[in-house]
Amino acid sequence: MQPLNNIRVLDLSRVYAAPAGSMLLADLGAEVIRVEHPDGSDSMRDWGPFLNEQSTYYLCANRNKKSITLDLKTVEDKEKFKELVKDADIILENFKTGDMERMGLSYEELKKINPQLIYCAVTGFGQTGPLAYEPGFDPVIQAMSGLMHVTGATDGEATRVGVPIADILTSHYVVISILSALRMRDVTNNGQFIDLALLDVQMSSLANVASAYLNTGFASERLGNRHNNVAPYQVFNCADGPLMICVGTDGQFQKFCTMLERQEWATDARFITNTMRKQHEAELVQLISDITITKTRDEWIALLQQYKIPGGRVNSIAEALEQPQVMARDMIGEIEHKKYGKIKFVKNPLQFSNLNIQYKLAPPILGEHTNEFQKSSLPK
Repeated sequence: MQPLNNIRVLDLSRVYAAPAGSMLLADLGAEVIRVEHPDGSDSMRDWGPFLNEQSTYYLCANRNKKSITLDLKTVEDKEKFKELVKDADIILENFKTGDMERMGLSYEELKKINPQLIYCAVTGFGQTGPLAYEPGFDPVIQAMSGLMHVTGATDGEATRVGVPIADILTSHYVVISILSALRMRDVTNNGQFIDLALLDVQMSSLANVASAYLNTGFASERLGNRHNNVAPYQVFNCADGPLMICVGTDGQFQKFCTMLERQEWATDARFITNTMRKQHEAELVQLISDITITKTRDEWIALLQQYKIPGGRVNSIAEALEQPQVMARDMIGEIEHKKYGKIKFVKNPLQFSNLNIQYKLAPPILGEHTNEFQKSSLPK
């Protein structure tokens, strides 16, 4: 048994944020049906690199789903969609604000067909406010949220995070909001509308940076790999490459000094507390750097583990995916695609004591299950 067995999601979304959210629901047992235009509505299918002509970008957000094609601008297909809505639990879409209403498929219209329907609309800026009708992609959200302003080298330009972090975080809030609405429906027997905006999500992720400004007026700037509040807490170069070292407490710093065979630093007035270490950070970092460069990363990691100080290699993507810890956690999966062969993917990170997440369906070909829909109306 899966926790979301017998829950049906009609997924009209494209690109990453919402599709990744519906994929997580599918991992938990929901039946997720991608509803796509016959000409292909998801531009992500066209983004390389490709595995046997299939976009690996598309593959990473669409496992465990079905795909049907409907042209929702035609009367006939619109009626077919409404028939599906009668038995659906969730609609997930990321059209621009107002688009579904113009097609006559807004929440207000569809809840007349199914009062228990949970309708999640994902947009760049939400359903209200001066930017409600504007498009918003992940890099735009990273820029507008201030995230780019605090990301990058101290003397460099504002930098986008290397993965679509606004989309990724929003996909998680898709799941949280829908699970919350399902639980509330258990009590009230009513569905509801969920208004989820990428900018809202990214603003909430500013966390300590936002809290510092809102409560003290302290505005964080770009610090590279250093920390706003803690030192030493950054990347150091070793004989064979970079290593992240995080000394988070005064107690850890004392152990760190012993590890480096510099016990005198633990009683040095410049470094005795974290506050003092931040004030003299440049001096401290140079002293540490002169030592870390003398050994390899593996040699330092062995010492860090011995002294219980957090640290880790700055890995390439290949190194990250192949590292022993990832293998030990069985985080890389493989599924057979009927057209494209074996597809590898990073598994869902949830690990339960009484539940095994199942990977039954490879990411679907456009309209792969349309005939199934036409023959059986896809009953639950």
